[in-house]
Amino acid sequence: MNNQNPQVVVVMVPLPIQGHLNQLLHLSHLITSYGIPVHYAGSSIHNHQAKLRLNGWDTQNLTKINFHDFELPPYDSPPPNADLLVPFPQHFQPLLEASMHLRQPVSNLLQQLSVKYNRVVVIHDILMAYVVQDIKLISNGETYNFIPTSAFTFFADAWSSIPEKDRPFQLDSNDILEGIPAIDGCHTQAMTEFALNQVKLLGFESGWIYNTSRVIDGRYVQLLERLSLTTPHIKYFALGPFHPVVIKSESGENKHHCLKWLDVQEKGSVIYVSFGSTTSLTDDQIEELANGLERCGEKFIWVLRKEDSNNVFVDADKKKKPQLPEGYDERVKDRGIVVKDWAPQLEILAHPSVGGFMSHCGWNSCMESISMGVPILAWPMHSDQPKNAFLVSNVIRTGVMSLDPPGTSPGPPLVRDWEHRGEIVKSSTIENVVKILMASQEGKKIKNRAAKLGDDVRRSVAEGGVSGLERDAFIAHISR
Repeated sequence: MNNQNPQVVVVMVPLPIQGHLNQLLHLSHLITSYGIPVHYAGSSIHNHQAKLRLNGWDTQNLTKINFHDFELPPYDSPPPNADLLVPFPQHFQPLLEASMHLRQPVSNLLQQLSVKYNRVVVIHDILMAYVVQDIKLISNGETYNFIPTSAFTFFADAWSSIPEKDRPFQLDSNDILEGIPAIDGCHTQAMTEFALNQVKLLGFESGWIYNTSRVIDGRYVQLLERLSLTTPHIKYFALGPFHPVVIKSESGENKHHCLKWLDVQEKGSVIYVSFGSTTSLTDDQIEELANGLERCGEKFIWVLRKEDSNNVFVDADKKKKPQLPEGYDERVKDRGIVVKDWAPQLEILAHPSVGGFMSHCGWNSCMESISMGVPILAWPMHSDQPKNAFLVSNVIRTGVMSLDPPGTSPGPPLVRDWEHRGEIVKSSTIENVVKILMASQEGKKIKNRAAKLGDDVRRSVAEGGVSGLERDAFIAHISR
């Protein structure tokens, strides 16, 4: 579908943190494919970061998006700290506060576009409501909240915030919320207050957009729609996955060395280990993970890097590099690779040699893994990750999280559940859980479920699929 419609323009306003930047940049590509112009508004540093790390698209597609590089005022940039009791990346807090200064330049941009187009559509991260609030002053403007996590996680948080006596309906027995991780330890108090202040400003939006497919957690999109019956003008759109589901890998000199290594491995024989852009492991945990991967006997790619700082270009050289046990690279060279910089995760997960993903369960990683049919060993760290991990392991059942160690339960072993988040995960646990997924009958069942769901998700974005139809409906709605 390609509706050339110069009467409509879309403005993306992401939160300046990698997982949020990435999702709205992928969505920008999807919308430009319909012939609708897209403007991506953010700080110059974070726009550059988003473009540099984009994976899965031809970089020529970036020329179809209009980037607006605004400057932020000076702000503190404390170094990331892996030893915090609450491992939420609180060093981002000054950046988030500074990003509120984008309100005026974004408002000016919206005013400029409002005289050129019949309709200005703003899609903004829910945590950027303050920045886009001046759309209320533009008669031909409308906004859509973007929710950067699963519908399951967002519904669970919304449902738990409603006193039981005030809940508008009863949940069915199939609406799995029992045993879901509590929010304790997921955020700092400062981040909670920041988020609440953003949510308080809402009420001027025309709809909500989720980077999910109804194939994955459509039941929870429906439940969110039921919660909003008092505001029938608000529409809900599950447009995901935003990223491409058919990946064309680079070739020749441009091909990442880990992809070249994967090319010569057996199908489904490699476990990919990565904890995203906002997590650092302590030295003790790195040693346990290194030993567990060495002893498990399985092939692996491990991305070992410090979490992002506020400016990944200026601060990168200041960060202490994670240290491996002496001689580790040499000992594992025949069956393992340790990547100490940014890795092309989407291409790795799409590679046929990858058979599992040890992940923090950030929503980008979950969506990429689910859509590629790769099962997840869940190791949540903070934010929405514990609930995303619960969704993967307990609802759609394409992963492993909170099960007891061998000898106490017939199920697979624990990676780490949220109740034990303050504990170091021992090498023996890591060794066992990798073996369960990669070399057991139980692991084979999980892999089969993941492969089937991946097939279903990829079909959903094809022409006539549920996600493809929902995307068409969204474009028709904003182009009405």
